[in-house]
This record gives sequence, structure tokens and C-alpha cells, in this order.
Amino acid sequence: MDIESIRSFCLSQENVTESFPFGAETLVFKANEKIFLLLALDEQPARINVKCDPDRAIELRESCSSVLPGYHMNKKHWNTIIMDGALDNAAVKSEILHSYQLVTAKKSKPKKS
Repeated sequence: MDIESIRSFCLSQENVTESFPFGAETLVFKANEKIFLLLALDEQPARINVKCDPDRAIELRESCSSVLPGYHMNKKHWNTIIMDGALDNAAVKSEILHSYQLVTAKKSKPKKS
């Protein structure tokens, strides 16, 4: 998947916002005000960080050399996927949806007044 395909797929999910809170090099996608994907715009090939169930994260890292512990993230709960074609589009979309579902499954904490 290329950058524009990733962006379009993320934005096709319900209640997703995009922003650049960490600078112009990293596009961030949130649902329920929680990050589910970071897209490095300055990397070639592109890289994404996705939230992941810890057991699934380890399994993916062991089965694919393009899946690494999350760069600048909690390594237990985040994976970095190098978009070099080792994972096909369906697998990448599956990981993006998994990440999205992890942050949307939990109710947002009520804000203290």
C-alpha cells in the first residue's frame, strides 16, 4: 500500500481524524481521541506504527521481517510495519483494522471537570 491508500483506508473508518501533532513528517490517525496509526512520511519505503495485541505483535514480528517492535512506542503494544511489499495489502489493512478496533472497543474515559 502506498501513503495515499493508507490515508484513504484510515479515513474510511468511522470517527477518524488526522493531524500532525509531532511535526510535518508524521501523520497521525485517531479514533475516540486515541492514536491507532502513525504514518512516517519521510521514510522510504513508508512505515506505519499500529497498535497490536501483545501476543499477536510477537507472532507478526516472528513471521515477517518487515514487522518490527514499534519505533518510539511501547514495544509490547505497538508494531512498526515497513511498507516494502512483504505484507500484502490485505494483511496491512487487517493490521490497521485491528489497531482501530483496539482503540474503539474501549469507552473514552469521562473528562474530569
